[in-house]
Amino acid sequence: MKKFAVIGVGGYIAPRHLHAIKETGNVLVAALDKNDSVGILDRYFTDVKFFVEFERFDRHLEKQRKIPKRSVDYVSICSPNYLHDAHVRFALRIGADVICEKPLALNPWNITALAESGREAGKRINTILQLRLHPTIKALKERVEKAPPHEIFDIDLTYITSRGRWYLVSWKGDKSKSGGIATNIGVHFFDMLAWIFGRAKQNVVHLSEPTKAAGFLELERARVRWFLSIDRKDLPIVPEPGQPMTYRSVKIDNEEIEFSGGFTDLHVDSYRQILSGNGFTPEDVLPSVEIVSAIRNATPTGIKGDFHPMLTRT
Repeated sequence: MKKFAVIGVGGYIAPRHLHAIKETGNVLVAALDKNDSVGILDRYFTDVKFFVEFERFDRHLEKQRKIPKRSVDYVSICSPNYLHDAHVRFALRIGADVICEKPLALNPWNITALAESGREAGKRINTILQLRLHPTIKALKERVEKAPPHEIFDIDLTYITSRGRWYLVSWKGDKSKSGGIATNIGVHFFDMLAWIFGRAKQNVVHLSEPTKAAGFLELERARVRWFLSIDRKDLPIVPEPGQPMTYRSVKIDNEEIEFSGGFTDLHVDSYRQILSGNGFTPEDVLPSVEIVSAIRNATPTGIKGDFHPMLTRT
């Protein structure tokens, strides 16, 4: 049984980590969040040291580190994107391995520095890239690997996940903290595409706004038109009552790749892989962070060239 600490336990993604820790037969011993609405802890673990101040959390885990058999083995990081880098370094300092939500950091040079820090500490930095574990995505990768090496695929990626006005008020609406819309809701899709089709050769941004972005990405084996949005007016369908107001579509050569299901246990699968020593490393993360960093810093060209069809609707 491994001992875990969680940073950002009051956030949206934290319950998936709590579930994964429990399902893999491990225990949460400490948790941190600046907000104290964390009653969800009781659903999974009943004896967790909880902190709202980082300094006290730091002191507690530092003291535990010096007591045999009481130091934490893993720190799971679910904090806002811009804090991931610092929290990974904290985990390494107290002698723990790391499980970090995506993006591992906002800039490519931060990823390179973290990889070096992990090697110096002799600890593993793992990140959650759950789409790589999805059966449909794994099958797609196998299909592409079996295709003629000169074949180039045409892809339309569309992801619309409705968010209310709170989004822009929160840290997620601050580009300096979230990395912008392409990083915050798109980085796992860009990771999936780079994993299957190779690294970026060209990266053009047609639209970049707080609630939506679109562009063209040329990979080694694919041409990708992409559109990301949190604006419910962009939904091309009327959601069923009680269902999430979300639309997810990946078309490859006009063929829809259906992967809307199968997400329930991907964090549990990720933890199992990490605990067996097969987690995704900073080097695995780097191509997608290079893509979203370039998108964030690009000057939009407007609607011209090879653009996503959704742009004619916005």
